[in-house]
Amino acid sequence: MACVAGCRCCTERRRQSSILYNILKSEEQKGAAQQPPPPPQEPPGPGCSCGSRRRVALRSPQVAGKAASAVLVKTLRFVKSVPCFQELPLDEQLVLVRSCWAPLLVLGLAQERVHFETVETAEPSMLQRILTDRRQEQHPQSSSPQLPSAGEIQAIKGFLAKCWSLDISTKEYAYLKGTVLFNPDLPGLQCVQYIQGLQREAQQALNEHVTLIHRGDQARFAKLNVVLSLLRSINANVIAELFFRPIIGTVNMDDMLLEMLCAKL
Repeated sequence: MACVAGCRCCTERRRQSSILYNILKSEEQKGAAQQPPPPPQEPPGPGCSCGSRRRVALRSPQVAGKAASAVLVKTLRFVKSVPCFQELPLDEQLVLVRSCWAPLLVLGLAQERVHFETVETAEPSMLQRILTDRRQEQHPQSSSPQLPSAGEIQAIKGFLAKCWSLDISTKEYAYLKGTVLFNPDLPGLQCVQYIQGLQREAQQALNEHVTLIHRGDQARFAKLNVVLSLLRSINANVIAELFFRPIIGTVNMDDMLLEMLCAKL
């Protein structure tokens, strides 16, 4: 009940007397004829998730951003050190790196035990939202950056906590990274069978290592595969907005990855 009472989505009646509210409603009604009516929504209950949708930012963006940048350099250095990766054509390398840099970075954050704290950001007022919406209508190409939500950050922190609870070794991290890196299901790849074989080898090496080192823990290999499955929920845009936009601005991550891939790290 406390969540419902304090939830922003439950303040409808209080806002109806607001002038700004009426302006906002008139703006919404202008576009109502161009859009199908929204499906009926269930009233918020005790499980209201408004808190997980609130936007957050790093408490110390420079510190956390520099730590993430150092991990990104180490990650690219690791990728480039894999002989099988170097044998691939450059365009194939770029397809792989563009797809997996964010999951690999989060694995690196876990391996380096990087901790970070976030704070809630002030939500824009109704007037700010109206002006922002009008600006985007006039300039559709210039979209403002979207800060990550508390739920998205919680997913990242949950993944890090999972890795730390398993006390993953350096070799296990390497095999996990190899499995993530060599993803044969990406569109645009030409050497699909070769990459599929490399991913299979990484998984086999991980299984053999776990069987040898953790003989008493028959479920460990399955637990590490759960880590891999959790990585699928990592959003590259969220990682870029959280760690890199505060320190490098609107630099295109694809361009930066290409530059790092061709540079001597």
